[in-house]
Amino acid sequence: MPTGIPVDASPRRRRPASTRRGIAGVVTTALFGSLLALVPSSPAASAEPVLVSQGKSVTASSQEHYGTPATDAVDGDNGSRWASAASDAQWLQVDLGAATELSKVVLQWEAAYAKAYRIELSTNGTDWSTAYSTTTGAGGTETVNITGTARYVRMQGVTRATGYGYSLWEFKVFGSTGGDGGGPTLPGGGDLGPNVHVVDPSTPGIQAKLDQVFQEQESAQFGSGRHAFLLKPGTYNNLNAQIGFYTQIAGLGLRPGDTTINGDVTVDAGWFNGNATQNFWRGAEGLTVNPVSGTNRWAVSQASSFRRMHVKGALNLAPNGYGWASGGYIADSKVDGQVGNYSQQQWYTRDSSIGGWSNSVWNQTFSGVEGAPANGFPEPRYTTLETTPVSREKPYLYLDGNEYKVFAPAKRTNARGTTWANGTPQGESVPLSRFYVVKPGATAATINRALAQGLNLLFTPGVYHVDQTINVNRANTIVLGLGLATIIPDNGVTAMKVADVDGVRLAGFLIDAGAVNSPTLLELGPQNSSADHAANPTTVQDVYIRVGGAGAGKATTSMVVNSDDAIVDHTWVWRADHGEGVGWETNRADYGVRVNGDDVLATGLFVEHFNKYDVEWFGERGKTVFYQNEKAYDAPNQAAIQNGSTRGYAAYRVDDSVNTHEAWGLGSYSNYNVDPTIIQDHGFKAPVKPGVKFHSLLTVSLGGNGHYAHVINDTGASTVPAGTSTVPSTVVSFP
Repeated sequence: MPTGIPVDASPRRRRPASTRRGIAGVVTTALFGSLLALVPSSPAASAEPVLVSQGKSVTASSQEHYGTPATDAVDGDNGSRWASAASDAQWLQVDLGAATELSKVVLQWEAAYAKAYRIELSTNGTDWSTAYSTTTGAGGTETVNITGTARYVRMQGVTRATGYGYSLWEFKVFGSTGGDGGGPTLPGGGDLGPNVHVVDPSTPGIQAKLDQVFQEQESAQFGSGRHAFLLKPGTYNNLNAQIGFYTQIAGLGLRPGDTTINGDVTVDAGWFNGNATQNFWRGAEGLTVNPVSGTNRWAVSQASSFRRMHVKGALNLAPNGYGWASGGYIADSKVDGQVGNYSQQQWYTRDSSIGGWSNSVWNQTFSGVEGAPANGFPEPRYTTLETTPVSREKPYLYLDGNEYKVFAPAKRTNARGTTWANGTPQGESVPLSRFYVVKPGATAATINRALAQGLNLLFTPGVYHVDQTINVNRANTIVLGLGLATIIPDNGVTAMKVADVDGVRLAGFLIDAGAVNSPTLLELGPQNSSADHAANPTTVQDVYIRVGGAGAGKATTSMVVNSDDAIVDHTWVWRADHGEGVGWETNRADYGVRVNGDDVLATGLFVEHFNKYDVEWFGERGKTVFYQNEKAYDAPNQAAIQNGSTRGYAAYRVDDSVNTHEAWGLGSYSNYNVDPTIIQDHGFKAPVKPGVKFHSLLTVSLGGNGHYAHVINDTGASTVPAGTSTVPSTVVSFP
């Protein structure tokens, strides 16, 4: 099987900021995506052939140079092209995302055309059949009528007509819109499945059901249970909603004030002897809480979100007894009283309003937060930005009367405070009838068929094994998970790929690596993506990635961001350091997040324990607001992490080719508990250029288990003098 250009090949070509905006082909793609977004609730299959290849995932055997990528052959722009190397037996392959009944292929050749070529079809990307073959290709525009059902369509070049490679302005595949070559049209909407508990204030036994689920989920760190409690608008008295693993509680109002709990939404750490550093994978959204004692306790660590919440009192982020906690995330929320940080090592708060904040520990970062403490790094360790550069809140399910809809909030620039302070937030409502409601047992083929029909996806709580990649190819598609719905790729496939299109929103789910190594787990855009998405970016929110822990899992690179302008807003990308299937080679995962796209923004980036680089950044004008990292605990010795002449792989590396990059509030921690003598030369690595700027960095050795010689490059003091004290070494600004 042709493998295409590998993900970790040299960085993609870049357009300068002054020329990459306003490209006609991008406008066409955005308009096409906007029209598709208006697909009715139950789209019917059409007998008329339509263009099914534009904007889809595409690979090629080679390309002439970085100005002629494979994606340019399916971008709808007759002024851009793919060109291969100057040798025979080259190919271009389009993944339509689902099996499709095909009718014709149009090849718009540049001067370098094929004299002999084949059109080949495949349902699995491995076994190919020939739908058309010629040895007398004439170049220009050739229309080839074909029949067959396939997901993959390939132009296999045999003999070139010139001394150059093969070159196509456009490669257009036409077929039916039924999505699976004659399979039944899938309905939109429907019930929310067995693991969604929808209640109203009159529902009997709400507290008993909350307690039952909590008892099941309190310590089920790697269990298979998944739950969502959805509260209809109204007032709920005397509730204490204790939230365990893989549990989400959310109001079904459009605004937090529509659903009020006179009681508490609680996370504590009794199950772990008062230590909250493993309180992962849970969330609370869209509620107003009047705490019984005046203070609500939310003692969480990574992969735990607190969104669109209004606490009419104080908020305590520490467990009972003030044991350790290891970081979380608040967005679009209001806390009337003080947020008691106490023992929280790090935290990120975005676009919110608070009555105050106590204690800084290592890394507390704020952007666009009314009432945030003044910037004080390195002591107190507050990093405060007046606004957030770009933000767009997570989509959410709500009730409009008796109809379920998903609200997709509008993008904000230089945001400060909540979206709902002045009433109804800005955005678009999408009826549930335009979603395929994914329930346990659904296959990847069915999910892809739904996407090909023009439906969005709502994953209900459950664990989903997929034997083929979920392909999100339509602009403005929403993929929303409830109750930490979990996707596991089998047989080494990539769990999900997003085309280089406008406005895709991924939110609220977990990707768990499978036992067979996947090259990637999540890809935003194919390699060499170049479309301008500044007006309508793709967003990734509360999407978590895990390699190992729940069982053996492997992936070379967890998340790859190729599309420009993407926003990664709160993710925890984690190579497991505990649980099942854990070991230096057992859950091998060399790279956490790789960013190739330009103008990508990360707000709330948690990436930990990868065998090599945790984050690598190749795109121009990238920004990160808050970054938390631990290096891999289980490195067996110094030699295992030797990086050429450098000791260790940086936690966050900006490539030497990058000219502009900026980041605020970054921390990297070492806990080399297998070999405590290991030394990292630095936590962060970046080129020394005027446009590359870092603010508020720290490294810290946890109990003296390994140390950093410097913070960034050769700047910043060693952590060795701190010994076992866990006192950070800090750098206020770099360079």
